[in-house]
Amino acid sequence: MAAGSSSSMPPPKPVPAWLNSAAWASKPRSPVRSSYSFKEIGTIQRDKSAPPLAEIGAQEDNHPSSSSGGTVRGGGGGQQTDALNQARGNGLEASSQQLSRRRIHLAELQRLSSQGIPDSASIRAISWKVLLGYLPKNQDDWATELAKKRAEYLIFRNEMIINPSEVTRRKEQMEAMKAADMEAKEGLLLRHEITHNDHPLSLGSSSVWHQFFQDTELAEQINRDVKRTHPDMDFFCGPTAYAYENQEALKRILFIFAKLNPGIRYVQGMNEVLAPLYYVFKTDKDEDNAAHAEEDAFFCFVELLSDFRDHFCQQLDNSAVGIRSTIAQLNALLRRQDEELWRHLEYTSKVNPQFYAFRWITLLLTQEFSFFDSLRLWDSLLSNPDGPLEILLRVCCAMLLCERSRLLAGDFTTNLKLLQHYPTVDMQHLLRVADGLS
Repeated sequence: MAAGSSSSMPPPKPVPAWLNSAAWASKPRSPVRSSYSFKEIGTIQRDKSAPPLAEIGAQEDNHPSSSSGGTVRGGGGGQQTDALNQARGNGLEASSQQLSRRRIHLAELQRLSSQGIPDSASIRAISWKVLLGYLPKNQDDWATELAKKRAEYLIFRNEMIINPSEVTRRKEQMEAMKAADMEAKEGLLLRHEITHNDHPLSLGSSSVWHQFFQDTELAEQINRDVKRTHPDMDFFCGPTAYAYENQEALKRILFIFAKLNPGIRYVQGMNEVLAPLYYVFKTDKDEDNAAHAEEDAFFCFVELLSDFRDHFCQQLDNSAVGIRSTIAQLNALLRRQDEELWRHLEYTSKVNPQFYAFRWITLLLTQEFSFFDSLRLWDSLLSNPDGPLEILLRVCCAMLLCERSRLLAGDFTTNLKLLQHYPTVDMQHLLRVADGLS
């Protein structure tokens, strides 16, 4: 942590051992319940066996790690690097063993995942699906559940996403058939036979044209945001057919989610929350699972938002479950940990926490760190037995504490700039600080 921390704050705990620490033997989190109400769809079986795990011994991808580059707080050195490398090796083996069990022990998977899930093989992709409750703990049920959910998503996609030209063609075909039928019965189609809701200029909420124009507006909003998703990554925004395919998948997921959740619909920033899920599933070493990344990401996105959906509902902003209440919880946590820093931000520099914490919380910190640091952070968020919001607030508080000296020396302008453009930090150290908070 930065020098000058308040003496009232407990020192950060050392990194827990990967395999035998009793500190993480906590009660398993209760299964997540999704926030949407889909219409009942009969069980759809698919002749498909359970997706095999990719070889566990594959080498770790060379992604930028949180311990490289930028300012590292909390010390380091060769011994720490060796310890981290050994921990990663132990974690890879332990995670592999856990995911190879016929029935996964959720509390143990949560404990291992909180220390960072290895990038190798399919470990992170499978772990996230289990932690979010998308995959059942019993591996024998995976094949059936995946086939059912993926077929379910295909139905949503076929029913809700129709090419505009196809809508027009169907409409014209329907009207032509109706006119021909009426003409055969009574001669020429009378003017009063054409209902108001059939007219393209109809403003009625039940008009098929009104719904079509609403969907078009929704699709355009999603399209604008998806095109801005991680523009520095070829995976999302590169000039390739692969990047285009990934963008189209993100658009479909967000559009279907909005249609199925009319109370929330689409809110700007949801694309940033969806991106890590889709990336992890699309880059799964298991080709079959990667081919179904869109379907899997949709349901995991729904599961994740079940914990944060109230933050996206403007009508609940001032309620006990709205975003302002959550920001107030963060402010209270900071006051308990470091009243001097809290008082300086609140009264001296007068930086309203909504100016920075709103984005931190609603986007789950996806915009404050590098993409791969965010993946490491999400390992801890998704594995927390008390739910992701509890540790998210602790991480946000740790971010303030790690910049304590600069914040105490800053005024409104400098502090706001610092918190809206958070500097590079060692993610492992930040998570240790967050773990030390109570």
